[in-house]
Amino acid sequence: MNQDAPTNRTQVARLPKRGDYSEATIYSILDAGFLCHVGFVVDGQPFVIPTGYGRLGNTFYLHGSAASRMLRTLAMGVEVCVTVTLLDGLVLARSAFHHSMNYRSVVLFGTATLVESSEEKTTALRAISEQIVPGRWDDVRWPTEQELKATKVLALPISEASAKVRTGPPLDDEEDYSLKVWAGVLPFHVQTGVPLPDPRLPVDVDDVPGYLLDYGKRPI
Repeated sequence: MNQDAPTNRTQVARLPKRGDYSEATIYSILDAGFLCHVGFVVDGQPFVIPTGYGRLGNTFYLHGSAASRMLRTLAMGVEVCVTVTLLDGLVLARSAFHHSMNYRSVVLFGTATLVESSEEKTTALRAISEQIVPGRWDDVRWPTEQELKATKVLALPISEASAKVRTGPPLDDEEDYSLKVWAGVLPFHVQTGVPLPDPRLPVDVDDVPGYLLDYGKRPI
Protein backbone atom coordinates (compact mmCIF):
# COMPACT_ATOMS: atom_id res chain seq x y z
CA MET A 1 0.00 0.00 0.00
CA ASN A 2 1.48 3.33 -1.10
CA GLN A 3 0.50 5.76 1.62
CA ASP A 4 1.84 8.77 -0.29
CA ALA A 5 -0.19 8.27 -3.45
CA PRO A 6 -3.98 8.01 -2.98
CA THR A 7 -5.82 6.94 -6.11
CA ASN A 8 -8.68 8.78 -7.78
CA ARG A 9 -11.05 6.50 -5.86
CA THR A 10 -9.44 6.83 -2.44
CA GLN A 11 -8.65 10.54 -2.54
CA VAL A 12 -10.83 12.24 0.09
CA ALA A 13 -12.66 15.04 -1.72
CA ARG A 14 -14.99 16.35 0.99
CA LEU A 15 -12.97 17.88 3.88
CA PRO A 16 -9.66 16.48 2.60
CA LYS A 17 -7.81 17.42 5.81
CA ARG A 18 -9.63 14.54 7.49
CA GLY A 19 -8.15 12.06 5.03
CA ASP A 20 -5.33 9.76 6.10
CA TYR A 21 -3.63 7.32 3.76
CA SER A 22 -1.08 5.90 6.18
CA GLU A 23 -0.89 2.17 6.70
CA ALA A 24 -0.79 2.64 10.47
CA THR A 25 -4.08 4.56 10.59
CA ILE A 26 -5.88 2.29 8.15
CA TYR A 27 -4.79 -0.86 9.95
CA SER A 28 -5.65 0.55 13.38
CA ILE A 29 -9.21 1.32 12.29
CA LEU A 30 -9.69 -2.06 10.63
CA ASP A 31 -8.33 -3.82 13.71
CA ALA A 32 -10.66 -1.95 16.06
CA GLY A 33 -13.79 -3.14 14.25
CA PHE A 34 -15.20 -6.43 13.00
CA LEU A 35 -18.28 -5.42 10.97
CA CYS A 36 -18.00 -4.07 7.44
CA HIS A 37 -20.30 -3.26 4.56
CA VAL A 38 -19.47 -4.78 1.18
CA GLY A 39 -20.64 -2.96 -1.93
CA PHE A 40 -20.73 -4.52 -5.41
CA VAL A 41 -22.80 -4.52 -8.60
CA VAL A 42 -24.47 -7.54 -10.22
CA ASP A 43 -26.24 -7.21 -13.57
CA GLY A 44 -26.46 -3.47 -13.08
CA GLN A 45 -28.01 -3.79 -9.62
CA PRO A 46 -26.05 -2.37 -6.66
CA PHE A 47 -25.86 -4.30 -3.39
CA VAL A 48 -24.44 -3.42 0.02
CA ILE A 49 -24.14 -6.35 2.43
CA PRO A 50 -23.03 -6.22 6.09
CA THR A 51 -20.67 -8.97 7.19
CA GLY A 52 -17.85 -9.78 9.61
CA TYR A 53 -14.21 -9.64 8.59
CA GLY A 54 -10.65 -10.25 9.72
CA ARG A 55 -7.27 -8.79 8.82
CA LEU A 56 -3.92 -10.54 8.60
CA GLY A 57 -1.06 -8.37 7.44
CA ASN A 58 -2.04 -6.71 4.19
CA THR A 59 -4.98 -9.05 3.54
CA PHE A 60 -8.65 -8.45 4.37
CA TYR A 61 -10.67 -11.68 4.73
CA LEU A 62 -14.40 -12.24 4.21
CA HIS A 63 -16.24 -15.51 4.72
CA GLY A 64 -19.66 -17.07 4.53
CA SER A 65 -21.68 -19.94 3.17
CA ALA A 66 -20.45 -21.50 -0.07
CA ALA A 67 -23.96 -20.74 -1.36
CA SER A 68 -23.66 -17.01 -0.62
CA ARG A 69 -24.48 -14.96 -3.72
CA MET A 70 -22.21 -12.16 -2.54
CA LEU A 71 -19.18 -14.43 -2.14
CA ARG A 72 -19.87 -16.35 -5.36
CA THR A 73 -20.13 -13.05 -7.21
CA LEU A 74 -16.99 -11.54 -5.74
CA ALA A 75 -15.05 -14.75 -6.41
CA MET A 76 -15.63 -14.13 -10.13
CA GLY A 77 -13.49 -11.00 -9.99
CA VAL A 78 -16.20 -8.37 -9.54
CA GLU A 79 -14.86 -5.06 -8.23
CA VAL A 80 -15.73 -4.51 -4.57
CA CYS A 81 -15.87 -1.53 -2.23
CA VAL A 82 -15.64 -2.27 1.50
CA THR A 83 -16.33 0.26 4.24
CA VAL A 84 -15.67 0.11 7.98
CA THR A 85 -16.98 2.83 10.30
CA LEU A 86 -16.43 3.37 14.02
CA LEU A 87 -18.62 5.95 15.75
CA ASP A 88 -16.82 7.77 18.58
CA GLY A 89 -19.31 10.50 19.48
CA LEU A 90 -22.10 12.89 18.55
CA VAL A 91 -20.89 16.44 18.05
CA LEU A 92 -23.53 18.92 19.22
CA ALA A 93 -23.00 22.41 17.90
CA ARG A 94 -24.77 25.67 18.69
CA SER A 95 -26.37 25.66 15.26
CA ALA A 96 -28.23 22.80 13.63
CA PHE A 97 -26.07 23.18 10.54
CA HIS A 98 -22.78 22.41 12.30
CA HIS A 99 -23.86 19.26 14.15
CA SER A 100 -21.58 16.37 13.26
CA MET A 101 -20.10 13.08 14.47
CA ASN A 102 -16.66 12.02 15.60
CA TYR A 103 -15.75 8.90 13.68
CA ARG A 104 -13.02 6.77 12.15
CA SER A 105 -13.66 5.14 8.80
CA VAL A 106 -11.89 3.20 6.07
CA VAL A 107 -12.85 2.72 2.43
CA LEU A 108 -11.18 -0.15 0.62
CA PHE A 109 -11.35 -0.93 -3.10
CA GLY A 110 -10.16 -3.97 -5.01
CA THR A 111 -10.81 -7.42 -6.38
CA ALA A 112 -11.07 -10.41 -4.06
CA THR A 113 -9.76 -13.88 -4.78
CA LEU A 114 -11.05 -17.22 -3.57
CA VAL A 115 -9.00 -18.93 -0.88
CA GLU A 116 -8.54 -22.50 -2.08
CA SER A 117 -6.27 -24.30 0.38
CA SER A 118 -7.68 -25.71 3.61
CA GLU A 119 -4.65 -24.38 5.48
CA GLU A 120 -5.09 -20.77 4.40
CA LYS A 121 -8.86 -21.03 4.81
CA THR A 122 -8.44 -22.19 8.41
CA THR A 123 -5.92 -19.41 9.05
CA ALA A 124 -8.36 -16.86 7.63
CA LEU A 125 -11.26 -18.19 9.70
CA ARG A 126 -9.11 -17.97 12.81
CA ALA A 127 -8.29 -14.36 11.95
CA ILE A 128 -11.99 -13.53 11.56
CA SER A 129 -12.89 -15.30 14.81
CA GLU A 130 -10.11 -13.54 16.72
CA GLN A 131 -11.11 -10.19 15.19
CA ILE A 132 -14.62 -10.56 16.62
CA VAL A 133 -13.89 -12.33 19.92
CA PRO A 134 -10.16 -12.42 20.75
CA GLY A 135 -9.26 -15.66 22.52
CA ARG A 136 -12.28 -17.63 21.34
CA TRP A 137 -10.59 -19.74 18.64
CA ASP A 138 -8.48 -21.72 21.09
CA ASP A 139 -11.58 -22.70 23.11
CA VAL A 140 -13.73 -24.12 20.33
CA ARG A 141 -13.69 -27.12 18.00
CA TRP A 142 -11.99 -26.16 14.77
CA PRO A 143 -13.78 -26.65 11.41
CA THR A 144 -13.82 -30.10 9.85
CA GLU A 145 -12.95 -30.66 6.20
CA GLN A 146 -16.66 -30.92 5.42
CA GLU A 147 -17.33 -27.60 7.17
CA LEU A 148 -14.45 -25.98 5.31
CA LYS A 149 -15.94 -27.16 2.01
CA ALA A 150 -19.26 -25.59 3.01
CA THR A 151 -17.52 -22.27 3.71
CA LYS A 152 -16.25 -19.78 1.18
CA VAL A 153 -13.38 -17.46 2.13
CA LEU A 154 -12.23 -14.50 0.04
CA ALA A 155 -8.99 -12.58 0.34
CA LEU A 156 -8.90 -8.89 -0.57
CA PRO A 157 -5.50 -7.15 -0.69
CA ILE A 158 -5.36 -3.87 1.23
CA SER A 159 -3.67 -2.00 -1.59
CA GLU A 160 -6.15 0.77 -2.44
CA ALA A 161 -7.58 2.29 0.73
CA SER A 162 -8.06 5.52 2.63
CA ALA A 163 -9.11 6.54 6.11
CA LYS A 164 -11.19 9.53 7.16
CA VAL A 165 -11.28 10.70 10.76
CA ARG A 166 -13.06 13.45 12.68
CA THR A 167 -12.16 14.31 16.25
CA GLY A 168 -12.67 17.23 18.61
CA PRO A 169 -15.40 19.70 19.58
CA PRO A 170 -17.97 21.36 17.35
CA LEU A 171 -16.87 24.01 14.89
CA ASP A 172 -19.44 26.80 15.00
CA ASP A 173 -19.58 30.09 13.16
CA GLU A 174 -17.74 32.68 15.21
CA GLU A 175 -20.86 34.74 15.90
CA ASP A 176 -22.65 31.67 17.33
CA TYR A 177 -20.16 31.03 20.15
CA SER A 178 -21.94 33.60 22.30
CA LEU A 179 -25.29 31.78 22.04
CA LYS A 180 -26.56 30.38 25.33
CA VAL A 181 -26.86 26.85 23.94
CA TRP A 182 -25.03 23.84 25.33
CA ALA A 183 -22.49 22.50 22.87
CA GLY A 184 -19.97 19.70 23.05
CA VAL A 185 -19.48 16.00 22.38
CA LEU A 186 -21.51 13.00 23.56
CA PRO A 187 -18.94 10.16 23.53
CA PHE A 188 -19.88 6.72 22.27
CA HIS A 189 -18.33 3.53 23.67
CA VAL A 190 -18.90 -0.18 23.10
CA GLN A 191 -20.74 -1.63 26.09
CA THR A 192 -21.47 -5.31 26.55
CA GLY A 193 -24.03 -6.95 28.79
CA VAL A 194 -23.79 -9.97 31.07
CA PRO A 195 -23.06 -13.15 29.05
CA LEU A 196 -26.14 -15.39 28.80
CA PRO A 197 -25.31 -19.11 29.06
CA ASP A 198 -26.75 -21.60 26.60
CA PRO A 199 -29.48 -23.59 28.41
CA ARG A 200 -27.82 -26.79 27.17
CA LEU A 201 -24.43 -26.14 28.73
CA PRO A 202 -23.15 -29.17 30.68
CA VAL A 203 -23.58 -28.70 34.41
CA ASP A 204 -19.81 -28.67 34.94
CA VAL A 205 -19.31 -25.75 32.53
CA ASP A 206 -20.20 -22.66 34.50
CA ASP A 207 -17.19 -20.37 34.25
CA VAL A 208 -17.62 -17.53 31.76
CA PRO A 209 -14.37 -17.08 29.78
CA GLY A 210 -12.32 -14.11 30.87
CA TYR A 211 -12.17 -12.75 27.34
CA LEU A 212 -15.95 -12.28 27.49
CA LEU A 213 -15.93 -10.66 30.91
CA ASP A 214 -13.24 -8.25 29.71
CA TYR A 215 -14.69 -7.79 26.21
CA GLY A 216 -15.91 -4.25 26.81
CA LYS A 217 -12.40 -3.22 27.89
CA ARG A 218 -10.82 -4.00 24.52
CA PRO A 219 -9.62 -0.94 22.62
CA ILE A 220 -12.10 0.09 19.95
